[in-house]
Amino acid sequence: MCGMLRTRISGAALLAVAALVAPSAPAWADAHSPGSSGVGDPYFPHAGNGGYDVQHYDLKLRYTPKSGRLDSTATITAKATKGLSRFNLDLSGLTVRSVAVDGKKAKWSRKGQELTVTPKKVIDDEASFTVVVEYDGTPKPVDDSDLGVTGFIRTKDGAVVVSQPDGARTWFPANDTPRDKATFSYEISAPVGLTVLANGEPQNSGIVRVKKGYVVSRWKMKQPMAPYLAMIAIGKYKVSEGTAGGVLNITAYDPALAKTSKHLHKETAEATKWGVEHFGPYPFDSTGGIADKLDVHYALETQGRPVYDGDASDDLLIVHEIAHQWFGNSVGLESWNDIWLNEGLASYAEWLYEETHNGPKAQTTFDKYYKNTGKFWDVKTGAPGKKNMFDWEAIYLRGAMTVHALRTEIGDETFFGLLKEWAARNRHETATTKDFIALAEELSGKDLGPLFKKWLYTAKKPAL
Repeated sequence: MCGMLRTRISGAALLAVAALVAPSAPAWADAHSPGSSGVGDPYFPHAGNGGYDVQHYDLKLRYTPKSGRLDSTATITAKATKGLSRFNLDLSGLTVRSVAVDGKKAKWSRKGQELTVTPKKVIDDEASFTVVVEYDGTPKPVDDSDLGVTGFIRTKDGAVVVSQPDGARTWFPANDTPRDKATFSYEISAPVGLTVLANGEPQNSGIVRVKKGYVVSRWKMKQPMAPYLAMIAIGKYKVSEGTAGGVLNITAYDPALAKTSKHLHKETAEATKWGVEHFGPYPFDSTGGIADKLDVHYALETQGRPVYDGDASDDLLIVHEIAHQWFGNSVGLESWNDIWLNEGLASYAEWLYEETHNGPKAQTTFDKYYKNTGKFWDVKTGAPGKKNMFDWEAIYLRGAMTVHALRTEIGDETFFGLLKEWAARNRHETATTKDFIALAEELSGKDLGPLFKKWLYTAKKPAL
């Protein structure tokens, strides 16, 4: 009977019947969807991921310098910003061994820098969740023809990490965008005889544990940090510890860098105290610096403890990196096209430091660079494009010139108040150029749109 009976039923009736007998969709079907594989940064469209906000990274790392091998477990605590059926992390190279979400084994796949994780159970909007990724291999840095070498760098006796702008993915699974700050803790194992440092403060209470020929060190960065500012340094360092106006100061250097020895520690303390006077309270629990031979040809303001490639005996270089602790680290970027905010303010800190230490006035330095012609003015400081985002003239020098033009326009009292208010109002947050302009206008009572338009967004020499 069942297979033989055929009755004509109208299309509308068929739809009505289907609606009655079809199984209903699960409750989460419309409320959960994949997190995005990028956050829309114009220069790094594949970096960062949407759908969640990382709260904390707990990185357990074992490094073998002889082979360059890294054996690691990353435990990531995050909060969903939407219902998630799956989500992405950024990770390049290395071999993923397992992924678990909230203690349950999760499915995962990889393509390019994307590690896509599908949890056994969907994650509700605003729910907290924990991801554990076990991975290993030999980290390889990012080598960009325009931006240089970044990420996990092997050295003669160990390794150092310098990850700006998107090198965090070379050594741990991350939401690799400056928009998503998180606290960090580290447990790092390295062979006996090597010293291990990282962001933040040591957690060993003066005792370094030795296990099977490896030294185990623990560090913690208690204030939120963008992934590109996360740092570890492993090597045969000379370490100095002291204070800078009550702030813990830890510096380290490769003994082969003779000029750096006492100078790095002393000048870091001086620059930190000077920064407090001009920018407000120091934003972290410790300051410092690490000097090693990296052959990357730049220094980086890794949070709380900058890294210097080679000799670090230049006062202004140290001032620049310490100034970044306020401008770039505590007050971070939302998007890399605003990189001038980091570099312009840190470069202007150099001019101010000279001005307050019997050097040339900032106006004299400004006048010197304003005499430049031609290509010096060709790149837009506020929209340089990825290729030029670290251009020395357009971003650093003209960024500082923009800051000085603002100082001239609004006067010293308002300007120096602006520097402190900018650091205070956006402490441990992210901000944009629009936010900076808005605050400057709020404090000065002036329309500053024309000033910033000609200094940031016009590819020609601004008229004075």
